[in-house]
Amino acid sequence: MSRVIKIDPITRVEGHGRVTLHLDESGAVERARFHVVEFRGFEKFCEGRHFSEMPTLTQRICGICPVSHHLAAAKAIDAICNVEPPPTARMLRELMHMGQLIQSHALSFFHLSAPDLLMGFDAPPEKRNIFGLIAEDPGNARKGIGLRKFGQDVIAASGGRKIHPDFCVPGGVNKALSVDERDGLLSRIDEVKQWAHDGLNLLRGYFDKEQSFVSGFGTFPTFYMGLIRPDGGLEHYDGLLRMKSPDGTIVEDSYSPANYLSLIAEATEDWSYLKFPFYRAAGYPEGSYRVGPLARLNICDQVGTPEADAELSYFRSLSQGKPMVEGSMYFHYARLIEVLFGIERVALLLNDPEILSEDLIAESTELCEEGVGVIEAPRGTLFHHFMVNDHGGIERVNLIVASGQNNYAMNRAVAEVAREHVNGAQLEESMLNKVEAAVRCYDPCLSCSTHALGQMGLRVELYDAERNLVDEVSR
Repeated sequence: MSRVIKIDPITRVEGHGRVTLHLDESGAVERARFHVVEFRGFEKFCEGRHFSEMPTLTQRICGICPVSHHLAAAKAIDAICNVEPPPTARMLRELMHMGQLIQSHALSFFHLSAPDLLMGFDAPPEKRNIFGLIAEDPGNARKGIGLRKFGQDVIAASGGRKIHPDFCVPGGVNKALSVDERDGLLSRIDEVKQWAHDGLNLLRGYFDKEQSFVSGFGTFPTFYMGLIRPDGGLEHYDGLLRMKSPDGTIVEDSYSPANYLSLIAEATEDWSYLKFPFYRAAGYPEGSYRVGPLARLNICDQVGTPEADAELSYFRSLSQGKPMVEGSMYFHYARLIEVLFGIERVALLLNDPEILSEDLIAESTELCEEGVGVIEAPRGTLFHHFMVNDHGGIERVNLIVASGQNNYAMNRAVAEVAREHVNGAQLEESMLNKVEAAVRCYDPCLSCSTHALGQMGLRVELYDAERNLVDEVSR
């Protein structure tokens, strides 16, 4: 008899999801699926609102990455007004974005994933969390908490508050940075930079010790996509799209984000509310791609800050002769490199005298029919696309979120790890924790990812009192 093992819910991720492992008669994993089971419908909620509301409205999608939605929506409404914010406004937006990058990555690594890596996958579940990590290794736990706090303080200094800032307006921002706010952040740069290096050294030590396990954990080829600067450098706030094939070839370069619908399409499956984006030219599922820290470091030519670029050299050596770094576990290392990059960018921005300017808003009397805003959120490329009527009312919204673009990869990683580490004939809790860890590598934000109404597959199952399946309907 075949069996099904359910991991429900997946722990230490944002949102609600589960994994089902289908075993064959011998107890080996035959099939594995990552199910996103929540549905929220934000695209529909936005219809009828004025376009200027979108930065504050869409950021309510998530309390962990509100800045990402705030900025992507801001760029989209700039496009609707056909206006370019003044240099200081752009710098302040990027400053807040770097704060978001630092705090989100620190949360992902130190709070959600480090308990597995530093305490062991087989550590007791009641200790395998941030509180257990504080008890086991208080020094590193405090550094992780301190890094997150610094990122949140950058957000508060630029946007006015740590969560759900009311900051961006069409054509700019509504708050200047004070001298005291700038100097207070600059005084902490050396300390938080050292914490980032300590985290990198900690993870490198783990990788050296567990090289075979790490290199084979959820390792498979895919396409990779993200934003780059015109010189091919790492970019998060602006830039052009680049797509690389599994063999490392650049198949799309300097692609305008406004034309994203010509580049990517979305497939659906009847067992998940989360859609499956793919590279149009390659089709589905062959054209499935990854976004986020691992993808960004795989597609860029250089990071662009000295200390992060030095870490990039070690990162590239992890490919073991392959065109790109493929293992899912390496998302964690890429994440910490971006923390270091974010701190270096914060210092560069704060040391530019222009960031204290009060020239914050560019005026416009234009109203275009649509606007696209694209940024690199901590988890990957984020698309906001708004269509408006003659009065500026939102008629249609399309959101393509990073975790959705990693959906195929998360399913593939879950299957690869389950087949390697789960033995249904002698099941142990630590085996299932490894499967969960495959999802945590991608740091999914599931609340961000499920928005569309009437476009996804749906399955309804009816069970009797004895839990026997008596009927099902699919579309």
